[in-house]
Amino acid sequence: MEKKKLSIQEADVLCALYKQEFINQRLLAESSGHSLGVVNKSIRGLTEKGFLDEHMAISEKGKALFLKNKPEKAIILAAGYGMRMVPINMESPKALLEVNGERLIDRLISQLHDAGVTDITVVVGFMKDSFEYLIDEFGAELVYNPYYSSKNNISSLSLVTEKIGNTYIVPSDIWCDNNPFRKEELYSWYMVSDFVDDSSDVRVNRKMELVKKPSTSSGNGMIGICYLTEEDADYVVRQINDFNTDPSYDGKFWEESLYLDDRMIVRARVVHSSDVVEINTYEQLRDLDADSDQLKSDAIDTITTVLGCNEEDITGIEVLKKGMTNRSFSFCADGCKYIMRIPGEGTDQLINRKNEAEVYRTIKGLGLCDDPVYLNPENGYKITKYLEGIRVCDSDDPEDLRKCMEKLRGLHARKLQVGHDFDIFGQIDFYESLWNGRPSVYKDYIKTKQNIMSLKPFIDGAEKDWCLTHIDAVPDNFLFYTPEDGSGELLQLTDWEYSGMQDPHVDIAMFCIYSLYNKDQCDRLIDIYFEGNCDPAVRAKIYAYIAMCGLLWSNWCEYKRSLGVEFGEYSLRQYRFAKDYYRYLLQTDTAKKQAAQED
Repeated sequence: MEKKKLSIQEADVLCALYKQEFINQRLLAESSGHSLGVVNKSIRGLTEKGFLDEHMAISEKGKALFLKNKPEKAIILAAGYGMRMVPINMESPKALLEVNGERLIDRLISQLHDAGVTDITVVVGFMKDSFEYLIDEFGAELVYNPYYSSKNNISSLSLVTEKIGNTYIVPSDIWCDNNPFRKEELYSWYMVSDFVDDSSDVRVNRKMELVKKPSTSSGNGMIGICYLTEEDADYVVRQINDFNTDPSYDGKFWEESLYLDDRMIVRARVVHSSDVVEINTYEQLRDLDADSDQLKSDAIDTITTVLGCNEEDITGIEVLKKGMTNRSFSFCADGCKYIMRIPGEGTDQLINRKNEAEVYRTIKGLGLCDDPVYLNPENGYKITKYLEGIRVCDSDDPEDLRKCMEKLRGLHARKLQVGHDFDIFGQIDFYESLWNGRPSVYKDYIKTKQNIMSLKPFIDGAEKDWCLTHIDAVPDNFLFYTPEDGSGELLQLTDWEYSGMQDPHVDIAMFCIYSLYNKDQCDRLIDIYFEGNCDPAVRAKIYAYIAMCGLLWSNWCEYKRSLGVEFGEYSLRQYRFAKDYYRYLLQTDTAKKQAAQED
């Protein structure tokens, strides 16, 4: 270590002396949090380095150091969904959760004000308008992150890098019993707890450095609060800007920018796990404040009513992978495990829940899927039994494909009837209408749509059955599982939201486009479904369906994009399916013969 650079212990002792005049070493040990031996050693070091004078008073050099590193600004990161807070994250951002009658973000800002920091920027995203009151009530500045749904908080910090320097960086989901912010800071630090955490990336070594831990060991709980001096800000800002332009960092946390090789450039600030609580889940909020009004939730009320249990009986709540239409979470109650589905943003515009309920009544007891424990046709809430050891179809595995197509053929062979259709051409127009006059992001959209709509006479004239079709028969909705009785692997087809009367061959097209298949892979799936005996006219019809459904889901993605939900490559590929398979269809003998007849 350089002779003139303060150790973390010396800095703590100097801060303690800044707050009070020196009386004796024992009182100084209590206020600094270090042993008497460490305090004595630190006093000698501070005197030798010129930060204390011969009377144990802070020298002009020491005062200049405090002025140089004085906290001036704070950035609060509040853009994310807080997905692990299901089921209450649909109703409130995590930052606005209340503990003992006080919002998390209000408490953090008040604590910053108490430390003399009033230049506060809040980066918002999900339910951004809910934070508007912070401008008038606390004088905060709001910055909107339009990428909050597709990127992690590196993108949030990239929007406010000019604010980094003598700055606190603070997650918005933290409850601090004591004020974690100070009127004086002498070095950059990152806060961790003394809680042993297997999921943590770092551990504190004997030098109070934060080093990357081996994957086989535990680390210190990462709290997320950080202080960055001007001196360290330049390095972090460069890292953030570099990472923000690298797609491989889209899902990573901003803390990646603190690392230099295998350790952080900032020091550790260790707190007791009971003093600072990160509220990530419904159960953590319940443990911290069992009387919180925000524990009240329609979803929780539904569970207690349907299962006849109490709120405290609902445990093990875990968010499942966010679907393209819904959000779901698993939970335990009365010794059983369940999944609850909560419809996602704008779903009420996309799904007719009464039609969905009719489909479930129609397929009940047919072995196509487990019957729901509960389904509300008004709001779309659904509860089902949890299947252990589940896996979805591997769209590259021939045996999985054979079993899934056999399942589909079995559904189609039943020729089930319901009272509603799934009109592909009508849905293309409907999803476009939800754009509210906004033009497509694709420059040739009008021409592409004209081409797709020109297929209607071809489809209307094609031979087809007309029966209950799944519509969303994609690999992720084919569930393989092994029941407890050990009877062997079984297969279910789940998520019947879009189902209706349609040509069953639409299901083949949907599987292809969701799997992002190339043409050879599409032809392979068609051959598997028809067991190698697909009529050329039927293959041409399926090409038409791939083109039609590609535009359908492209329009759907454009609507979801307006709600802040991005689907990346999936969205672009759907539009390509519309264009490419329209061209492939025109190249088939079936299409050429029809064109010749029309001429």
